Amino acid sequence: MKRAQWLKEDRPPSGKKTELDQPDAEEQLESFLAKYDTEVGACARRALAKMRKLLPGAIEMVYDSYNWLVIGFSPTERPSEAIFSIVLPPGRVTLCFLQGAGLPDPGKRLEGGGKVVRNLRLYTSGEPDARVLDEPEVRDLINVALNRAKVPMPDKGRRKLIIKSVSAKQRPRRP
Repeated sequence: MKRAQWLKEDRPPSGKKTELDQPDAEEQLESFLAKYDTEVGACARRALAKMRKLLPGAIEMVYDSYNWLVIGFSPTERPSEAIFSIVLPPGRVTLCFLQGAGLPDPGKRLEGGGKVVRNLRLYTSGEPDARVLDEPEVRDLINVALNRAKVPMPDKGRRKLIIKSVSAKQRPRRP
């Protein structure tokens, strides 16, 4: 089977599905979040709920690596078109503006000096959770990022959660 045909069918040559069913994906995401400290996990769950409310048609792509959990929000299944991600490095929760380098930021809230991404710290262990996503200035940044996105985010739609990779600890060992 040709690679292009495999990608089109969303199945690897072995015939196994590459994506989990929605309930299984939700369960998998919850198991990833359960590994974090109570405060970090609670902040991440609140941030996810708020982003889901703001982006009802988004496709969520979850990447779990050794030390980081990343949940991207995209208008399509192409990771390169994602607009936001919630990133959980150890002890923190961060909102990344994946197309944020040119965003106007009069309040100087965004961090990072790269050519593409800017980020906003939502929580750091040991500091009180200020519920940053509730602040009008942050909502304005999110709205501007949505308006400037390369591919527009759908206003409606059924939310889709895709687990793109799992941690090495959960992968089956190769013989």
